[in-house]
Amino acid sequence: MVLDKEIATRQSYGEALVELGEENENVVVLDADLSSATKTALFAKKFPDRFFDIGIAEQDMMGTAAGLSTFGKIPYASTFAVFAAGRSYDQVRNTIAHTNANVKICATHAGITVGEDGATHQMLEDIGMMRMLPNMRVISPSDDIQTKWVIKEVSKIKGPFYIRLCRLATPIIYDEKFVKENNIKFEIGKGIQIGDGTDASIIATGVTVSEALKAKEKLEKEGINVRVIDMHTIKPIDKELLIRCAKETKKIITVEDHSIYGGLGSTVCEVLSENYPVKVIRMGIKDTFGESGRAEELMKYFKIDCDSIIEIVKK
Repeated sequence: MVLDKEIATRQSYGEALVELGEENENVVVLDADLSSATKTALFAKKFPDRFFDIGIAEQDMMGTAAGLSTFGKIPYASTFAVFAAGRSYDQVRNTIAHTNANVKICATHAGITVGEDGATHQMLEDIGMMRMLPNMRVISPSDDIQTKWVIKEVSKIKGPFYIRLCRLATPIIYDEKFVKENNIKFEIGKGIQIGDGTDASIIATGVTVSEALKAKEKLEKEGINVRVIDMHTIKPIDKELLIRCAKETKKIITVEDHSIYGGLGSTVCEVLSENYPVKVIRMGIKDTFGESGRAEELMKYFKIDCDSIIEIVKK
């Protein structure tokens, strides 16, 4: 675990696309005039004949991606999360999810960590919107290595995916040494447990996983032992792991760069209320829009940073 080296998952996405493009000639990439920000420009430079800039027409991009999938192509459609989930929802619902199209929607710049772009561009509802769609699977990778694995893995699985990526550079968690020492395996639909603490389970996703791990290390110095669950797959969620954590720790804390309504916290509550009810504290954006500011400041302001997690655990 190398928490001092940071790479934005959108950068990881761009690099993974190039590697995947070399391995599979059916992979095509679409963007909506944001390729320099989403990092699909890396693929465009390497494979110009398999890259399509649809322009500022996100709805058209989703329809085009669905069409390309009917010819055996594997389209990766990219834009900011606020446009991918929000502006294009009708097309995603009817041309991709309803038809079970083999389209991979890769939405960058999700959550409040978009930072200075402010409330209009800080998509805080996308996990909820996407996970409610039949056929749609939702993944929120936490670091560079996991993101590259996800981008390649979903190309092997038929059907639509919504992959949530971050603008902010986040720490590398799954370096080779850490993965080997902890026997970590990546699998769609299976969360990753880090540590065996029994005082509480901190369930995080995306950018908040590294914050949870920092909190875990600091709490250990005070004699408080928690486990961290990297719940990279929101749908289908790992019910078995959630129930086991509830039984073993009794206390559950969810942390997400997303609204507490409809996202990771809601999903966890749905599972546990039906299977093994315990107290769940949801940390996330509490029924409000975002604000403009530096990403790190906003995480502290909205209480999804390391110190805020420590405060909740102690309470």
